[in-house]
Amino acid sequence: LFVPQLNNIYKLLWTYFMKSKLRKLLNENKFVFTAETSPPDSGNKDVVINEVECLDGLADAVNVTDGAGAKSHMSALATAAILAQNGIEPILQFTTRDRNRIAIQGDLLGGWALDIPNILCLYGDEVKGGDQPDTKEVRDLDTIGLLKTAHEIKIKKMYPSGRKILDAPEFFIGGADTPFKINNNFDGSNLRTKIDSGVEFFQTQYAFDEDILKNYMLKLNELSITDKAYFIIGLGVIKSAKSARWMNKNLFGINVPEEIINRIEQSNNESLEGIKICIELVEKYKSIEGVSGIHLMGYKQEKEIASVISHFK
Repeated sequence: LFVPQLNNIYKLLWTYFMKSKLRKLLNENKFVFTAETSPPDSGNKDVVINEVECLDGLADAVNVTDGAGAKSHMSALATAAILAQNGIEPILQFTTRDRNRIAIQGDLLGGWALDIPNILCLYGDEVKGGDQPDTKEVRDLDTIGLLKTAHEIKIKKMYPSGRKILDAPEFFIGGADTPFKINNNFDGSNLRTKIDSGVEFFQTQYAFDEDILKNYMLKLNELSITDKAYFIIGLGVIKSAKSARWMNKNLFGINVPEEIINRIEQSNNESLEGIKICIELVEKYKSIEGVSGIHLMGYKQEKEIASVISHFK
């Protein structure tokens, strides 16, 4: 007699715990820290766990990159599932590069079934920059098409074809943004398009220039865009002055101010100085209206990222 009722209770509890903790924290106006990890060149799940265990209990969620640099690694979906199985909430990055819409829809459902509540929809690096440049890109959907697909699956509880989906995902959907030096013509139309397509939070590219970020966020506040989506600002630990100059030259939208580069270069320990600078910038960014959190990135820098977050926990 009571079995159906118990099953319903278990189902409700299971649904509750599957929902994004990141969304819950942001909805409660908590300042969040997200981190990033890259899937290994390995078929051993212990390698994944060893890389991210330093972030356990510190990062509110951890991004899993999807074929970063247009290179093959363990699948992002599998890596994110390993994180979820070990109590670390993942943000699964989806790029448009490698899968057609049928495969993407399958992975969206599969990710939710594997307790992956957060997704970040991206264009993805072009294959000409990877180590297999003869690879054929798929790009069946563009970034907006990917966002709309995830959003419509969530809201309409059906495939784009119209077929119904049982136990449809309730993704917390993210998009990418790059703070830049704005002019008077900036109207935020690109951000509005992404929000209208389902974006609930943005994670940004590295933002090392405080003045650029302040002016950018001021404009987003004036346009009421920060009322419609959360903004988690990208930062990282700069290992050396050399790496900072490389970022300025090679990474789109990156501006590491010269005073930061000089300070690192003149320090006794460049890596340690990079950590100090990152902590100082987090302190400053926390007071900027519209900034809901910090996203800390850096290839194989999980331990440095953990040291920054631990300063605030």
